[in-house]
Amino acid sequence: MADIIDIGTQRDAALARAVEILSAREPVAMPTETVYGLAADATNPDAIARIYEVKGRPRFNPLIAHVADLTMAERHARFDPLSRKLAEAFWPGPLTLVLPLTAESDIHDLCTAGLPTVGLRCPRGFASELIAAYGKPLAAPSANRSGRISPTSAAHVADDLGDRIQLVLDGGSAPVGVESTIVKIEDGEARLLRPGGLDAAEIEAVLGMTLIRADHGAAIEAPGMLASHYAPDVGVRLDVDCVKPGEILINFAGQDIAGRDMAVEELDLSPRGDLREAAANLFAMMKQADALAPAAIVFAPIPTDGLGEAINDRLSRAAAPKG
Repeated sequence: MADIIDIGTQRDAALARAVEILSAREPVAMPTETVYGLAADATNPDAIARIYEVKGRPRFNPLIAHVADLTMAERHARFDPLSRKLAEAFWPGPLTLVLPLTAESDIHDLCTAGLPTVGLRCPRGFASELIAAYGKPLAAPSANRSGRISPTSAAHVADDLGDRIQLVLDGGSAPVGVESTIVKIEDGEARLLRPGGLDAAEIEAVLGMTLIRADHGAAIEAPGMLASHYAPDVGVRLDVDCVKPGEILINFAGQDIAGRDMAVEELDLSPRGDLREAAANLFAMMKQADALAPAAIVFAPIPTDGLGEAINDRLSRAAAPKG
């Protein structure tokens, strides 16, 4: 089983051990502000192949390369003025930018799924320290088996991947709780490839333009665009107005859903109706519900404004038929 090191009490030891494992072309699970990532050297095909092996991830689904700062990012991607404006406004933070690779970049094709672009993100906190200590970008999809519920704690990672990796770095609960927002600037337009932990309205305010939304059938240009993703083992129903016997209800703001008294259990993403709190609780509550093996997990309606867009995106993919 994987070793778990608390970065709060053993920061230097955690950095040293993680760098050692990464240098051996093996992945480590690291905390970020969004979810826990399964990190490995983005320039090394053997290391990236280990990510795919551990996750059981389709190779046509690209990975995000995480960088320590804008200087490291500029070695690997060409920034147009709008992308640079977004990086300066929101990095470090939960924003991924899809950018053309530079001719000098050694980020491997396995990381980009053979695309001429790369998704780059500069995370906050310990993850940035680890990337700087290692000295190269780290490919880091969510630290879970492919298509499953994303992990927001070290315990989630250990439960799912503990028998497949050597090290989990414990940074407590991920404060954002959903993956990064992914944006691509192309032909002077800004495309939202995946809603996430940065509210689209904040991005639009900085750009001074409306983001164009990608539909679920769009070509895969970034992580999280598969139709079925973030899925528990049991079935999922959304926007319910009635709960059936044997189901678990995941509510929002204490809505009075018919049949809720017949639910195996009722959880509430945010009793006070706070979408930020709901996003932070989403994956943990899905895992909690899935572990009880109910007939289905059903969700009360959740607003689509603000971070509700990212929450509903994750839920629609969790509820999609599995391929």
